[in-house]
Amino acid sequence: MRVALFITCFNDTLFPHTGRAVVRLLERLGCTVDFPQEQTCCGQMHFNTGYQRECVPLVRGFTEAFAGYDAVVTPSGSCAAMVREYHGRVAEAAGDIPLAAAVAATPRVYELSEFLVEYLQVIDVGAYFPHRVTYHPTCHSLRMLGVRDKPLDLLRAVRGIDLVELPAAEQCCGFGGTFALKNSDTSVAMCADKARHVLATGAEVLCAGDNSCLMHIGGMLSRLNTGVRTMHLAEILAATEDDPASLDSRPGTVTS
Repeated sequence: MRVALFITCFNDTLFPHTGRAVVRLLERLGCTVDFPQEQTCCGQMHFNTGYQRECVPLVRGFTEAFAGYDAVVTPSGSCAAMVREYHGRVAEAAGDIPLAAAVAATPRVYELSEFLVEYLQVIDVGAYFPHRVTYHPTCHSLRMLGVRDKPLDLLRAVRGIDLVELPAAEQCCGFGGTFALKNSDTSVAMCADKARHVLATGAEVLCAGDNSCLMHIGGMLSRLNTGVRTMHLAEILAATEDDPASLDSRPGTVTS
């Protein structure tokens, strides 16, 4: 099985350790993972800001970079949603029939938990993480992709974990990409509510499937000196007794 890793530009720039965790995890489960060097941005930021025509070269580049694989896996619900829900619309709006055909022929892009549970049909990935964890379901994964309880099912199967429910879990953290910049006061207020709920769990680690949301919430947790770290789902699932994930000394972050 040839699987392509779509790292996303956000992770590639700020959280490359998440991509490495995905590769370790998938290879442990028997997948051959490639990293197409030609990949760039999926165009989500442009599309959401109203620059749909400027997305066309990015959509074309995506279809070319990921052609021929059995599946494409990404550690980002928001970017998976962009590709699956809007790449076709970008091509149609541009009147580019060949591009629309190429988009339709592109291998399905899976958010990580979808790929593990739906495609590989695996729940117990052999992970070990002896820490108290709470999980935040990000908006795109929850509302657009409909991953539902897949991440929680995967976390429940992790040995040693103490998984606690996050109050008001389905409430948005307030990031929303450029929303956090254009509506900063509202974004901060929403994040403050989310941080309050995280602290109520007594968790050591806040987990999610999108590093963008984790960066937003983690920044507030760090500024408040809470001691709560943030960690992508991939990093917890990649951790084992022989290759543990280590919590470093900086609040708001975890490194593998």
